[in-house]
Amino acid sequence: CMDYVFPASYAWGNFSVLAVGIWAIVQRDSLDAITMFLFGLLLTGVTDMIHISLFYPSHKDLSDLKHFIVGMAIFSFLLKPVSCYLVYQMCRERGGD
Repeated sequence: CMDYVFPASYAWGNFSVLAVGIWAIVQRDSLDAITMFLFGLLLTGVTDMIHISLFYPSHKDLSDLKHFIVGMAIFSFLLKPVSCYLVYQMCRERGGD
């Protein structure tokens, strides 16, 4: 559904961070995996802000589907700081500074 509003880079960025997050969950003793997941979340937070600001559709082009897609993208962007905080706590538990 994101193909209607955002370019493919939005989906690829978020899905690749999701894959690193799954790797961080599977390897519970790896500090590198959780650190990469934290930096990936921070980077996608910045790129999400750029994608939402550049590709937000005008009011006349805003159908119900596009309205839902943009709403979920904004909701995901608003949850990124909470996710970063929780991942940072996990990083500290694994021995990170």
